[in-house]
Amino acid sequence: MTDSTKTLCPYCGVGCGLDVTPPAQRGQATNRDSEGRPIWKVRGDRAHPSSHGMVCVKGATISESLDKDRLKYPMMRDSLDEPFRQVSWEDALEAITNRMRKLLVTKGADAICMYGSGQFQTEDYYIAQKLLKGCLGTNNFDANSRLCMSSAVSGYIQSFGSDGPPCCYEDLELTDCAFLIGTNTAECHPIIFNRLRKHHKKNKKVKMIVVDPRRTETAEAADLHLAIRPGTDIDLLNGIAYLLMQWGHYDSVFIDECTAGFPEFSEVLQHYPPETVAQRCGISIADLETAARYWGESERVLSLWSMGVNQSSEGTAKVRHIINLHLMTGNIGKPGAGPFSLTGQPNAMGGREAGGLSHILPGYRLVKNPQHRQEVEQLWGLPAGQISPYPGRTAWDMITGLETGEVGLLWVAATNPAVSMPDLERTKAALKRSPFTVYQDAYYPTETATYAHVLLPAAQWSEKTGVMTNSERVVTLCPQFRNPPGEARADWEIFAEVGRRLGFVEQFSFKNSQEVYAEFTQLTRRRLCESTGISHERLQAHGPIQWPCQEGEEIFTAEAKRLYTEFRFPTPDGRARFSAYHSRGLAEPPDPNYPLVLTTGRLYGHWHTQTRTGRIPKIQQMHPNPFIEIHPRDAKPLGIEEDAWVEVRSRRGFARFPAKITKAIAPGTVFVPMHWGALWADNAEANALTHPQACPDSLQPELKACAVKLVPVATITEGEQFQPAVDQMFSSPLSV
Repeated sequence: MTDSTKTLCPYCGVGCGLDVTPPAQRGQATNRDSEGRPIWKVRGDRAHPSSHGMVCVKGATISESLDKDRLKYPMMRDSLDEPFRQVSWEDALEAITNRMRKLLVTKGADAICMYGSGQFQTEDYYIAQKLLKGCLGTNNFDANSRLCMSSAVSGYIQSFGSDGPPCCYEDLELTDCAFLIGTNTAECHPIIFNRLRKHHKKNKKVKMIVVDPRRTETAEAADLHLAIRPGTDIDLLNGIAYLLMQWGHYDSVFIDECTAGFPEFSEVLQHYPPETVAQRCGISIADLETAARYWGESERVLSLWSMGVNQSSEGTAKVRHIINLHLMTGNIGKPGAGPFSLTGQPNAMGGREAGGLSHILPGYRLVKNPQHRQEVEQLWGLPAGQISPYPGRTAWDMITGLETGEVGLLWVAATNPAVSMPDLERTKAALKRSPFTVYQDAYYPTETATYAHVLLPAAQWSEKTGVMTNSERVVTLCPQFRNPPGEARADWEIFAEVGRRLGFVEQFSFKNSQEVYAEFTQLTRRRLCESTGISHERLQAHGPIQWPCQEGEEIFTAEAKRLYTEFRFPTPDGRARFSAYHSRGLAEPPDPNYPLVLTTGRLYGHWHTQTRTGRIPKIQQMHPNPFIEIHPRDAKPLGIEEDAWVEVRSRRGFARFPAKITKAIAPGTVFVPMHWGALWADNAEANALTHPQACPDSLQPELKACAVKLVPVATITEGEQFQPAVDQMFSSPLSV
C-alpha cells in the first residue's frame, strides 16, 4: 500500500482524525521501533471536523504499539495452574460453543456473560448484542462503559427522554461561559481543551469555571477554580441554582413551556443558601457567588463533565442537576450552550447506539420496553418474546455471579478488568473461581489473561474496518490498512462465527463489516440516533458524518447538528424533566480510622491500563512511575516528605506509591493515577483501594472516591504489614 489512509484515533472519546502513511513511502533507515521494524507515520487529519488536524501524544505514537507483544494465535489450557498451549481456531471455537451448549441446557442462557469495551467498533458491539440479547436470549452483555459513561446515559434519559449529548464541538468556540466539572479536560481530552482554550484566550469576556478538588492543568486555565470537597457536587449545583433563582437569572417562558418538575426543584433549592453550601463544599461564599454570576450573566453556557461526575454513587443525580441549571436558564438547543458529557473511550457513543449495556438495545431502546423488544426481534428475525424483558448483569454483577457460581462462562473482550474493576482483590478472587473464561484481546501479557482458559487473538485498530462515534456524535470510518498479525481476527467475525456454530446461520450471514453496519442502521430508523443516511460507502466518499442523519438526507460538512433546537424532547409530553435531589454525599465518607478521601484519574500520556501505552517508549518516559499527591497539611503530621514511599490503606486493600507533596490538591484528599496494574508496577493498583458501591440508577461504581489512611513505609514493622491475599501474576506463561 502506498497511499495514506484517513482514520480515527482509537484512544479517547474526542475522536481525532488521523492520516497514516505506510513506512515504505519514507525510506527504511529511519522511524523504526526498538526491534528494527519500520513504524507507520501518523499525523493529524486537517480535514476531520472534530480535531482540525490536531493530535495528542497518544494518537501521534499509536503505530509504535502495533507489533509489540501481540497475541497471534488462539491458546487454551484446562486449568489456571497449567501453561497455555497453541491451538487452532477450530479447537478454540468448538470449546467455546460446546461450553455454551452445555450451559444452555443445564443452567440456561443467564449463565453466559460477555464483558466488552468502548474500544470495539460499532460493528463489533452490534454483533455481540445480536448474539447474546437476540439469539441466546440473555441481556448479560455489559461493557467497560459501565465504569465510564453510564451515569451520563441515565441522566440524559431521565431528563430528556433519551440518551444522546445535545452539543457539538463547535459550541466550544461559541460559548460565553464554560462550566467544567469532574473533568481534567486538558489531560484526558486534550484536543477538545485546545479548542476551548484558544476561544477563551481570544475572548476576554468568555469565562471558564473548573470544579475539581485538584488544581489540574485544566484548573490552571480557569477564571475560577472551585476546589470542592469530594461528594459535594450536588450541594454546589443546588447552591448555584439558589442564587440564580434569587437574582432572577432564570428563563420563565422556557420553564413553563418546555419543562416539567420545576416546582419540586425550586422547593429543594430552599435548603441550599450560600452559607450552607460554602461550608459543605469547603469554598468561599464569594467564589460561589462568582460562579453563579458567570452562569447567570452569560447568554450561552456550555457545561462539560466526565468521570469525576459519572463515577459516583450519585452519578445520575449529579448529571441531572447539571442539566437542571441548563433547563432553568434555557441554555440548551442553541449554539454555544448545553450539557455536554465527554465520553472516555473512542466508541463509547457507538456502543450506546448499538445497545452495548445490559439494560439497553440497539437504537437507544430499553430492554424493559415491550415495543422496543418487539421492534428488534422483528428485524433480527426472531420469535416474539425471544429478547428477555429483564436487564442483564452489569459488570460488577458478573463478578458477584462468579462468586455465587451463577455465571458459568465469562467472555471478556478488549478490556482488562483485572486492573480496571473496583475492589480489585475481590475481583481477582472471583475471576480465579470462573469455571470458563474466554479472553479476547490484541496483546499478551495482560493482567486479565492470568485468569483465562481460552485466549483469542483479536485484530485491532488498523487491522479491521468499521466505524466509531465520538463525543459529538460524529461517525468516522476506520478502514483496515494493514494485515493482522498471525491468525488474529476482527471481534465481530469471532462473535458471528460462534453464532453460526450455535445454529444461527441466517442471523450471522454477513460477508463483511459493511453489511453489518448497514443492518445496524436500520434499527436506528425514526430514533433520536437515526443513522440510516450513513454507510461505509458514504463515509468513504464524504468523510465523517454527524447523526442524526436520515436516508437520502443531503450532508453539509460545515453544518453542526445540535439536538433539541425546537425545544421539544422525546418524552411523552415533549417536555424535559427537572430533578429534585438532596445530596447524600460519598458512599464511603472519611472517618477517624480512614481520615482521607482518595480520588483517581488519568494522566495525559497513558490510556486506561497501559495495554497499549505501556509498550510505547516515549510515553513510558513521560510517565515512568505511579505516585500519590498529598497536600502538605496532610503529609506533615505523618512525617511524609517528597518521594518518600507511602502505603495507602482502605478497608479492602493497600497500595504503595512515592509521595508527591503539593498544594495543587485540596487538604483531606489524595490522588493516584489509575493506569498501573500488576504488570507495570508492584502494589500500585489504584483499584485495590476502591469500593463497588454504585449509583442506584446507572449502576456505575464510585471509582472516584473512597476512604483511606496513609502510613509511611519506613515506619511499618513486620507485625503491622497489611497483607490481603494477592495473586501471583503471570505464573503461567504462554508455551507453544
